[in-house]
Amino acid sequence: MADLLVPVSRSYRKEDKSKELLSLSKAAEPVKVARAMFEGASPDEALEILKDQPSYDNLLVVLEYLLHESKDKHKFDIRTPGPLAAQIIHVLVTEIVPNYWTTLQESSGKNDTGVLLACLRSLPGINATLTYIRSLIRESKSQPRDSNSSHVIFSLVYTLSLLASLLDDDDEVMRMWDFIASVSKAAHARPLRQEFLSLFTSGRIVALSAEAEDVCRQASRTMEPLWIADNKRYISWLARNQVQWAIIESEKDSLKLCADLGSRAMRLGHAEIFVRELLHKLLLQDDASREIFRMLISNYPLPEQRKVLLLLLKLLSDLYLNSIDNSDLNEDYPVLWASVSALRFVVANNDAQRSNLVAWLTSASGAGVGEGCGIRRVAVAALADHKESLLTVLERGLNQFGDRFSYLNAISNRLAESQSRARFLGMAVGEALSGLVHGKDKLDFKMEEMDTEEAGWYKGLVNVSDKAGPLGPLKTSIPSPQAKTANKPVRSTRERVSSRPSKVPKTTGFIIEEIEDDEEQEDPDLAPYAKPDSDAEDSDDDPTLINRHKPKAPVYIRDLISYLRDTEDYDRQKLALTTAPVLIRRKANYGTEVASHAEDLASLLIGLQDKFELENFHNLRLQGMVAVVVAQPKKMAPWFAKTFFDGDYSLSQRASILIVLGLSGREIAGFEVSKYASAAHFPSKALPSKVEKYYLQPSSTAKGFQPGTNLKALPPNALDTLAQTLSQTFLAPMAAEAADAVTGPNALKLSSFTSRLQQSQSQSTATSKSKPRGIRSIPNTTAALISTHFFFPLSSRFQAAMRSSATTRIIFQPYLLALYLKTLGLLIHAAGPSTLALPQMTSELWDLLLGVRGRCLGSGPTNNESDGDLTVTHAVLLAFAALLDVNEGDVRGLCERQGRQVVETTEWVENVFHKTRGGDSAGEENDVKMLAAGILIRLREAVEKYQAVLMGDLIGFT
Repeated sequence: MADLLVPVSRSYRKEDKSKELLSLSKAAEPVKVARAMFEGASPDEALEILKDQPSYDNLLVVLEYLLHESKDKHKFDIRTPGPLAAQIIHVLVTEIVPNYWTTLQESSGKNDTGVLLACLRSLPGINATLTYIRSLIRESKSQPRDSNSSHVIFSLVYTLSLLASLLDDDDEVMRMWDFIASVSKAAHARPLRQEFLSLFTSGRIVALSAEAEDVCRQASRTMEPLWIADNKRYISWLARNQVQWAIIESEKDSLKLCADLGSRAMRLGHAEIFVRELLHKLLLQDDASREIFRMLISNYPLPEQRKVLLLLLKLLSDLYLNSIDNSDLNEDYPVLWASVSALRFVVANNDAQRSNLVAWLTSASGAGVGEGCGIRRVAVAALADHKESLLTVLERGLNQFGDRFSYLNAISNRLAESQSRARFLGMAVGEALSGLVHGKDKLDFKMEEMDTEEAGWYKGLVNVSDKAGPLGPLKTSIPSPQAKTANKPVRSTRERVSSRPSKVPKTTGFIIEEIEDDEEQEDPDLAPYAKPDSDAEDSDDDPTLINRHKPKAPVYIRDLISYLRDTEDYDRQKLALTTAPVLIRRKANYGTEVASHAEDLASLLIGLQDKFELENFHNLRLQGMVAVVVAQPKKMAPWFAKTFFDGDYSLSQRASILIVLGLSGREIAGFEVSKYASAAHFPSKALPSKVEKYYLQPSSTAKGFQPGTNLKALPPNALDTLAQTLSQTFLAPMAAEAADAVTGPNALKLSSFTSRLQQSQSQSTATSKSKPRGIRSIPNTTAALISTHFFFPLSSRFQAAMRSSATTRIIFQPYLLALYLKTLGLLIHAAGPSTLALPQMTSELWDLLLGVRGRCLGSGPTNNESDGDLTVTHAVLLAFAALLDVNEGDVRGLCERQGRQVVETTEWVENVFHKTRGGDSAGEENDVKMLAAGILIRLREAVEKYQAVLMGDLIGFT
């Protein structure tokens, strides 16, 4: 039937395009990409699936296969080094993690992220992660700042999070080595061992992580601080891994590798944190843990064993023994006895460690310089069972004490010393040792100093019998670590405020009528309130940008500490800095808030950074630290001196410590007054203005002195300003005398005659007045405070620091060394000429200045000025000026005690004077030359006058 229908003709026409414009458009159908599901055929197939942007479910299937099934089916393990494994790991790190990391973490399955981490927890996995981080950093730095590199930053953030997750566990290092040891052959064991140790102890993880974190912050990418970018927390993590490894696998080979890891980790810095973990996790635990500690340390190299012992002594002193006072309280003894047990276990059956402890006790710099007496008692008691070591300590200590080989010569040398402190210690040791030998017929010097409480304490040390006790007191007093809570944001106090509305008071039936007074009856003293100024922060056009929940100023020290720790809040940081000087001074003598938190406040203020570029930040920070020292000088001045040498701080932070010590010492001595001192008084201690005028004497205001009105805060360069003022005060009398000598003889001057006449009249008037009765002489405790707690801790630690190469490189920076010498000069000048310990202070400072003259101008073999530093020269001369100014009233005693130093200083200053160019345009060189001239004149006058006294008055001056 179909064949009967034949077309007659065919015609073709084009479609009308106008109708196409009027028709509705249709959406293009998406191109369907056929993604094959992974069937577990081979690792090569898994690699192809990972490269082909797999779906989330397909990705999980591939990861499960790589982790479990590939071992059984194809004998393939992704954690074993190999070409195919390297390719798969590279794809996982560079493609899967940037695209799927957020999805894996937000997934409902708890093990999704764990599967990916398990595939990458290996030596190749961590190396690939570090390599990718390095490439992202290089790519980010190569691009211009205005270019869009957000994908690089996001990839960097995800990869850093991956690395932190890979190393999160405390037994990760042990598990990684166990896998390497189980699959590697004997020929490959040594190279893998070196690569394994280099990965964790070369510092590459911390360096790359810190650099990557800095790149992210520069790109305005907010992220929480990572522990792998903090060297202290990374060292603590390595120490915890070593402890877990040593506890679980205590075989000889594994323990040796574990000790090798620990010894290399201690070279990364912050070894004190590393040893602290060993102390708390092993040494202070049960007997089995202590035995593991002994075996672990015995596998360390000898230099690292000595380092562990020295750090252990420092930790015991800082954590437990420095807080013990020099008293006979029985409750202090358990801590001492527990420390003896801990230290004795370290040196027992170890001749090298015992020799190290003997060397520490008898070192030339002194055992534990700046530490309390407790650590030395512990060290001696730890050697009590070994008589040879104890005799060696006694013999060397006595020789060092008296610079001679016998007991009598040692005591005689001490008694012949001009310094009162040296004589006091010599008499105390002489009477104490004589009491042990002679009994009732013991040596007695019949001196008042030997009847004081301090002398009795020193002489009673020979009767103290320290012994080894249980470790319980050390376990119960372990300080809580602050590293874990340092990064946690501080909760605002506003969140704890109850949200219940306040009750509205009920209205009563009484009607109160307000009666206005006449203008004539108004009190003229009642001034109307001024119109409040508009707040610049509340004048924004956009009301959503106004902060209505501003924090209030802290009124307690604990609130101030929480504000300082909240480094992410601008308002809290600003309030803390502006409130700290006044609040600390106000709370100094009320309660124990400042005394209990003084060290925390000082640590926070020293390490505070100007993150928000606050106005007057450095001045406020310095004033806060000065307030801490002024509030607790006996405790905090030695603490700042110790922190300057032992703390892990930058040059600017160490310089701020010196400035604080100088300014606070001057303020305590009464030379300077801060405006915060007057503002720190409680309002309740002040009388009303109407009543105050009837009770206060007008003597203070008669001279135009208003406390707290004209005072200004000291600027950050106040120490240099004070040093310049001191040098001008030192040179002013000599300049006036020189100018007076130029004009002619004194007998021909009318002005000098009238001035002498007025001076004689004023002296006769002063002597005619009798001294009023009832006035009690007040002891000069300020001078003793500055010498004992400011000057001596700062000067004595310098000698110990000279024996450490790391500390020497820091301290001998020209700017820091100059600031240190200026601080010592200002402190001895602040102590004043009435200080009892002035001879000892003079001797120590003079020897120190002569010891650093090699860093000054004119000390090299040539006359070239580049041999020394001009700033250090100026600081040394300034310290000499302060020293001579304070000892001006005892020139004879100065020449008798420091004769050799006077001659050496005269020759050296004369050399500096001749080798330094002067002139009006010389700047600092002119100041150096003027100071050298002034010191040279003072020294020559002293020498000539002293010679005249020795040879008699018959010989005249030529």
